[in-house]
Amino acid sequence: MIRPAIGSVIARAWTTLANLLVIMVAGHLLGAEGLGSISLIVLAITLVQLLNNVVGGGALVHLVPRAPLAALLRPAYGWAVLTALVAFAVLELLPLVPHGLAGHVVVLALMQSFYTIHLNVLLGRQRIAAYNRITALHGLVLLVAFTALVRTPGGASVEAYVQASYAAFATTLALSAWALVQRAPGGALPGVDGLLRRMVLQGLHVQGANTMQLLNYRFAYYLIEHFQGLAALGVYSVATQLAEGAWLVPRSLGMVLYSAVSNEPAAERQRALTLTVFKASVAASTAALLVALLLPNAVYALLFGAEVNGVRPLLACLAPGIVGMAASQAYSHYFSGVGRNVHNAVGSGLGLLVTIGAGLVLVPAWGTVGAAMTASLAYLVNAAYQGWRFAALSGARLRDHRPGRADLDRLRRLVGR
Repeated sequence: MIRPAIGSVIARAWTTLANLLVIMVAGHLLGAEGLGSISLIVLAITLVQLLNNVVGGGALVHLVPRAPLAALLRPAYGWAVLTALVAFAVLELLPLVPHGLAGHVVVLALMQSFYTIHLNVLLGRQRIAAYNRITALHGLVLLVAFTALVRTPGGASVEAYVQASYAAFATTLALSAWALVQRAPGGALPGVDGLLRRMVLQGLHVQGANTMQLLNYRFAYYLIEHFQGLAALGVYSVATQLAEGAWLVPRSLGMVLYSAVSNEPAAERQRALTLTVFKASVAASTAALLVALLLPNAVYALLFGAEVNGVRPLLACLAPGIVGMAASQAYSHYFSGVGRNVHNAVGSGLGLLVTIGAGLVLVPAWGTVGAAMTASLAYLVNAAYQGWRFAALSGARLRDHRPGRADLDRLRRLVGR
């Protein structure tokens, strides 16, 4: 587990850095309003992905070792096209993206849907190295293309980000399709009765949780844009990107944990791996946040542009919840790996109730600081519920969550292997 985990951390570190560099370029050349517009484009694409991933998302990771690939790909591709058509109709009716960009958002979302299907198949086959290389290259192409386009005469606009996204998505789609046909398993798996029903039910649990979780993460975007404007949203989006950078290690380890738990039959081994990932995730996120909080506001203004002010107080308000969600990464991927996604959905639902209730009060009153406080509270509620259910399901006790010699020994064995 440790070797693919290190590769995942490196790939996610690069992807996070590439995204931050894109934000830096946009902040200096497009200003805070440009950052706000880009954040709405990214959020809209992500919302489309949530619907697509009911069939073509993370549930595939669980089903790939258990069912024929062709039987999984046909409904996944068809569902991706259907969700793109639905998304286009919705975006034409609701002003969720900047004017004139609805068509581009839908096409980009469809491209992402196809390559997400391919990447989830690779993850289900435990081809994590290929997964990491492709996602890392996506970040590189986006950064290079956006930087080149935005520096051309008259190119400093949000449309440059859209064009760069086309280049990055097309590259990832082509490479993931090629990787899919390489090193395919030799033996054919037997057919599975009611496979489509299983895909939909598993996907509904996964995406129900993911939809509510995304709203936990991003519902405040729409509140800030409504009450404070695009410039304030641009500053808040920078703070959230920086804070969520502390999830680099937790998300990387979580992805490997999901693959490992999905292929591990022993419940005791599943629990031990999850607890090790939990401890490493909390430690890594806490260290990253401490570094971010030590930097003064002037540094963030220098990095992201003069219009990006007040990032550090937002990071301070987000920090407790960010650490809570780092712990949640271990729990969430454990539940997904054992097919108990309902607990992810319930936890996200509880967090969403807090997000809506507190957000409607705190954002109008305190602006972006209120949004950060709301997010932190919602994340902590979510993590607390998941920790309770993990303990009940796995038999883990509170003292098992404390780091100990056994964790070091386990990591040593994994490294030796």
